Amino acid sequence: MKTIAVLIALFLSQLFYAQTNASPEISVSVENIKSDKGTIFFGVYSENTFMKKAPEFRAKSEIVDGIASAIFKDLPPGTYAISCFHDKNDNSQMDFEPTGMPLEPYGISNNNINDYGPPIWEDAKFELADESLNMTLKLTNQL
Repeated sequence: MKTIAVLIALFLSQLFYAQTNASPEISVSVENIKSDKGTIFFGVYSENTFMKKAPEFRAKSEIVDGIASAIFKDLPPGTYAISCFHDKNDNSQMDFEPTGMPLEPYGISNNNINDYGPPIWEDAKFELADESLNMTLKLTNQL
């Protein structure tokens, strides 16, 4: 009987530990997609990788009824920015004009699009602390 009580106490303490030490996650959705064709690619960046290197965390999503979403789990607390793009032709990359302007719709965290150049870290960054975040990105450049 004593063994059962110890096992129950151990189980409950592990359950409590798992719940209190769960890593925060980021749930991201895009809701203004004009076409269900193609794929939405998401990337989570730190300041060191933003607009310079591949994202530190990535995901992709099918589009259903104009909506795509992704959940990023097990991210350490820190400062991040998220970008996404609608890969209309499913070639797994963002396409650009010869002048460098995007040919495919894109979005950025905080929905603060720079009309005169690439996204700016200061406009896109946000803090991930102990609480999970939900955010909605809006696509621009939807021709």
